[in-house]
Amino acid sequence: MDFSIREEWLAAHDEEVIEPERAIVDPHHHFFVETDLFPHYRLADLWADTATHRVERTVFAQCGECYRKDGPEALRPVGETEWIDGIAREAEARPDATQIAGIVATADLRLGAGVREVLEAHRVASPLFRGIRQAVCWDDSGVVQNAEGARDAHSYREPAFREGFAVLAEMGLSYDAYHYHPQNADLADLARAFPQATIVLDHLGTPLGVGPYEGKRDQVFAEWKQSMNELASCPNVHVKLGGLAMPWNGFGFEVGARPPSSDQLLALQGRYYEHAIERFGAERCMFESNFPVDKLSLSYEVLWNFFKKLAAGCSEEEKEALFRGTATRVYRL
Repeated sequence: MDFSIREEWLAAHDEEVIEPERAIVDPHHHFFVETDLFPHYRLADLWADTATHRVERTVFAQCGECYRKDGPEALRPVGETEWIDGIAREAEARPDATQIAGIVATADLRLGAGVREVLEAHRVASPLFRGIRQAVCWDDSGVVQNAEGARDAHSYREPAFREGFAVLAEMGLSYDAYHYHPQNADLADLARAFPQATIVLDHLGTPLGVGPYEGKRDQVFAEWKQSMNELASCPNVHVKLGGLAMPWNGFGFEVGARPPSSDQLLALQGRYYEHAIERFGAERCMFESNFPVDKLSLSYEVLWNFFKKLAAGCSEEEKEALFRGTATRVYRL
């Protein structure tokens, strides 16, 4: 699969920015400088994208970059936090540009009680550290990538994972949940077991659309909808609205002759977002870019126009929550 970003292709569709005055917090983006999987994406690239809308602050989400090269294996991910803290300090030299206001790092919760040392090291590494994401994506089809270290689809139920999760919750840190939609039920079980924990569901639970899920969009939507209803019954679960332009979502935007418009996104994906907002409420939802991963399929300008069209019927209070309020509260920005 080609994960290159085609800037000329993205530029083939241009839109006038809707509500350019609306202040935004983007709670989910990455930087890449080492990986061979995704094109490199640095602060200048983020600034070029966020300048299309009024994005004041962002939250960096872990992506396995710039780990420490030596020392204890469990502590090596702290290098990523140290690296991002440096980028955030660099950004402060331009207060008129988008600022990095929070860091979601990673740690292996299967360390159990031993994960405390790692979490404390992240805190020392940056005052921007807010919580972790440990990807547990798993699908038996073998078509989509399974998370490193995951043994099956039920990582959330492993005793060691839950022992580590208890430490995370006790320390008042948030947990970003990245998995595939059939795993939503396990997250609901985890959320009920730890009602004091702040949980953020990434990418609307990542409904799959490739492999055995290809051509079954309505069936997948029905199953996803039911599991999202279950998650919505857990008051400690919040949702990031975005991330549905990844190749494994199966919409095929990345191979289209032209990039999608915000109206096309609304027609094809609007029901996912509308259902999530209806069930969780704006106060538990936040729009996210997931850039540069979603940039494989669409531009930042188009994505946030799509979000603004989605929210057109919301009250100003709801819009404030969706575009920056929920993210600001949940990540304590």
